[in-house]
Amino acid sequence: MLPGGAGLVGQNLVARLRDQGFHNIVVLDKHKANLSMLRQVQPEICCEYADLAEPGPWQEHVRSADVVVMLQAQIGGLHYEEFIRNNVTATELILESIKDAPEQPYLVHISSSVVESVADDFYTRSKRAQEQLILDSGISCPILRPTLMFGWFDRKHLGWLSRFMQKVPVFPIPGSGRYMRQPLYVGDFCDIIISCIRNRHEQGIYNISGHEKIDYIDMIRLIKRVTGSRTRIIKIPYRLFYTLLWLWALFDRKPPFTTQQLEALVARDEFEVIDWPELFGVQFTPFARALEETFNDSRYSNIVLEF
Repeated sequence: MLPGGAGLVGQNLVARLRDQGFHNIVVLDKHKANLSMLRQVQPEICCEYADLAEPGPWQEHVRSADVVVMLQAQIGGLHYEEFIRNNVTATELILESIKDAPEQPYLVHISSSVVESVADDFYTRSKRAQEQLILDSGISCPILRPTLMFGWFDRKHLGWLSRFMQKVPVFPIPGSGRYMRQPLYVGDFCDIIISCIRNRHEQGIYNISGHEKIDYIDMIRLIKRVTGSRTRIIKIPYRLFYTLLWLWALFDRKPPFTTQQLEALVARDEFEVIDWPELFGVQFTPFARALEETFNDSRYSNIVLEF
């Protein structure tokens, strides 16, 4: 059972679960367009609309589940209430449902590397609160903290950057662009989740970082090469970039990139790199090859989710 399963990780996880023979997959989500897309791409699974921040019939799916992979997350937005509602309140209700189950399902919680970030934005605060709920619940489960992810169905992050790159003659980079990133291929992350499901990994907190460190500007150049974009990459002053994003948010209720995310980009976080391939028995995909799979896969590369 995948609450919040119509997003980036959920769509990729469902595709890989189906490829590996899993069945009776239930996805709960309140993003109607992306849920509809999942129904079209994976017609064999059960997709139900549900606002997980409100009590409802959806809780019966949790109570009857064998496995729950907690994926729901508010990642971007301008209002803190949205982050609390989707990252905290929804988690409280899911945990309540798990505890009410006749036979407690196995839980895998998807946290985020931002809980250890120096950033202090809406997403970071709410994900810290969410993870603390899991720790205080008494439910034994693996807590996975991925860094920035990319892959099939990426409506934000590298997916949005690649599409923006195809539309504009000039691609702006804030400041020097020398902001170290540790991007994680969502295909690898899904393999880790599947390893947890198969092997029932016990309680623990795992920092799942990309094994390759790359500066933001070099990442953009590699995306340009892999996608065949002809855009020109230019650097613009950080303050000007910030101001442009601020102005954008005045006219776009759901901007793809916010000033808070810009501040997180330049925060110079460096996250722990553990030997997750060995711990979970999965293969690490080199960044360049992962980009090729992301943007040039015949099945899923052309499917774009909504914000």
